[in-house]
Amino acid sequence: MALRRHRLPRFWLGLTLGLVATVVAGAYWWERQLPRRLEEASARGDLDACLRYSGQLGALSWLGGRIPQEQGNCRRRKAQQLWHQQRWREALQLQLQLVNSSTGSETDRQQLLTWQQQLQQQALALYQEGGLEQALALLAVMGEDRRADGSALGDRLREAWNRNRLQAERADRLAAEQRWWEALDALTRIDHPFWKQRTQATRERVRAGISSLEGREREHDSHGSLPHTVEADRLDALVQQRIAAGMDEWSAFQSACRELGGRVVEAGPESACQR
Repeated sequence: MALRRHRLPRFWLGLTLGLVATVVAGAYWWERQLPRRLEEASARGDLDACLRYSGQLGALSWLGGRIPQEQGNCRRRKAQQLWHQQRWREALQLQLQLVNSSTGSETDRQQLLTWQQQLQQQALALYQEGGLEQALALLAVMGEDRRADGSALGDRLREAWNRNRLQAERADRLAAEQRWWEALDALTRIDHPFWKQRTQATRERVRAGISSLEGREREHDSHGSLPHTVEADRLDALVQQRIAAGMDEWSAFQSACRELGGRVVEAGPESACQR
C-alpha cells in the first residue's frame, strides 16, 4: 500500500506535464500556421478571417509581438468596407486600432481624422435642419455627444438649441401679452434656422403689433418704467424703413435709435430708445 501511494503522485504529475506539453506544442504549431493562413485570407479578400487570424496571432505570439503586415492591410480594407456600409462606429474603432498599431501610417491617421470630420459635418447639417437628436446620435459614434466637462460638440449643440427654444417660448409669451418690443428682442436673439422658421408666425404678429401702436402706447409699449424718450413716430418710421430694406427687426430698432441720437437701454427683458 505504501508503494502504491508513492507511485500515484508520479502518475498524475506525468499525466499533467504531458497534457501541458501537448497544449503548448499545439499552440506553438498553430501559431506557426497562422501567418500563412493570415496571408491566404488576405489574398482572397476574406477580411473577417484575416482579422480573426491576426487577433489569434497577436494573442499567441511568443516572438516579441511581431505582427505581419497583412494584419494592417486587413484592418485597413475592413474599415473601408464598414465605412461604405455606414457602420461608422465599427469602422472608426477598427481604423483607430490600425492607427495605434505598428502597421499604422500617417495616411491611416489622416483617414481617421477625415472620417471624424465627415461625421461632424453630417451631424451639424442634421442640427441645422432641426434634427438635434439625430445629430447627437451621430456624434455618439465617436464620443462627441456628451462629456462631463461640457466640452463635447454635442454639449455645445444642445446648449444652443435650448437657448433658441427658450427665446422662442419667451417671444410667444410676450407676444400674447402684447409686449411687442420685448417680444421682438426675444425673436432677434434666435439664431437657429429651425427656430427662426418655427417662430415666423410670431414674428409677423409682432411686426403687426408694433405697426399698430399709436402715440403714448408706442412710447411705452408695455415697458412701464422704460418709455421711449425719442420721438416715437420718427423712431417707428425709421425702423420700418430699415426692415423694408432687409434689416432684421432688432438691428433696425438699434440703428434707428442711434440715428435719432438715442441709445438702447435694457433692464432685464425690457428695452427702450432713450436720450
